[in-house]
Amino acid sequence: MRRRFSFIAAILLCLTAVLAGCGTKDAESVVKDLDKTLSSLDSYTGKGVMTLYTGQQPLEYQVEVSYQKPQYYRIALTNAKKDITQIVLRNDEGVFVLTPRLNKVFRFQSDWPANQGQVYLYQTLVQSILLDNARQFAVDNDAYVFDVMANYQNGSLTRQKIWLNKSDYAPSKVEVSDANNSVMVSVKFDSFKFGSKLEKNVFDTQKNMGTPAAGGDQATMASPDNGSNASASNNSAANGSNASAAADNNGSNSNSNSNSSSNSNDSSNAMSQNNADQPDNAATDDSANNADNAGGFSGDNPDNSASTDENDNGGNASDNASADEDSDSAMAPASGTFAGMDATYLPDGVSEQDSQSIVFGGTPGVMIRYSGTYDYTLIETQPKDMAVSATKGELIDLGFTYGQLSGDDVQKTLTWTDGGTVFRLTSANLPENEMIKVAQSVQGEMSK
Repeated sequence: MRRRFSFIAAILLCLTAVLAGCGTKDAESVVKDLDKTLSSLDSYTGKGVMTLYTGQQPLEYQVEVSYQKPQYYRIALTNAKKDITQIVLRNDEGVFVLTPRLNKVFRFQSDWPANQGQVYLYQTLVQSILLDNARQFAVDNDAYVFDVMANYQNGSLTRQKIWLNKSDYAPSKVEVSDANNSVMVSVKFDSFKFGSKLEKNVFDTQKNMGTPAAGGDQATMASPDNGSNASASNNSAANGSNASAAADNNGSNSNSNSNSSSNSNDSSNAMSQNNADQPDNAATDDSANNADNAGGFSGDNPDNSASTDENDNGGNASDNASADEDSDSAMAPASGTFAGMDATYLPDGVSEQDSQSIVFGGTPGVMIRYSGTYDYTLIETQPKDMAVSATKGELIDLGFTYGQLSGDDVQKTLTWTDGGTVFRLTSANLPENEMIKVAQSVQGEMSK
């Protein structure tokens, strides 16, 4: 009798093992299913936490992702400590980077995200699995795990591990590592749903700007017809401004407005309201390039005034930045009323040359110069007025925020906003991957 019970128990165990094995597929089967899933993808939504390990302390960001076929995207990154959300939109009008709390909108001429992967986008993750023929595959409880090559703007990110739920292939976790196998970025999804029904206003620029910032100001479109802005830009060029200073003279839009306050105060509200409803005005106007210059970014149009300034000054970021101190309209020494942030990462052979308080576009700021193997200048300001601007710069994913890379072969400027501070990193010889590393290291340490 006991033998019979033992025999039955053994059969049940074998059946259990067989049934459990039926739910597990091999790598080839999963890859085929992923290809089909990607081809039939209509929409999805996801929420999770992204952690960056690029600084001295890990930084966490809440991530919300929405996608609607064929090319509508919405990504919201929220820094809980700073209580600031940045939104990236792609809709019929183009690609937008929004910071609602700062009343700031920038429009990019870009085919993002087709030209650069994103760790929180399902298409990016699946494509990396499909394209890596040397992929590694494992099974971890209820998930399939792929270890594949990483393909991101930051060249230091070399590999990534992707956990996909067995049931529907939804991502549950992603870890991106450097060449030393150290995890630099991780994303843990709290939820991920395919086939989400999304209203069109989810991807609407004005809807995502939400309520006005404190004080009731609407996001305003930089006026391409503002002669004072153009004049300020020309004066800056005449004084020998470099790309970063030209940008800040762009930022000196606020100075131009103050000089013509009797006119601008009466018209700014009307312009704010009209242009807030028409985010394409700067892009469609014949003088859109001047709108870029008024928008406060450095070298938004590499073929226009910023490029001219760069060429005239030989592309030496540090020397040009020093020369700009002599131009009151662009930059001048100031008392220490602004606490800047240091870059904790320095490329090999680079050291900090000096740091000083300045007035930049009518706004207190800090200028830090670095020299050595590479020469570059970091300018930090906290402008009060933010404007909508159309720009031809390249959209750069810094992980914690999005920046704009502008300029030409002579000199480039990487501009980004974090916590209300605008950062401008300008150099003639600092490679793009090193620019990204420097930018990522700025968010954390306060200057002494």
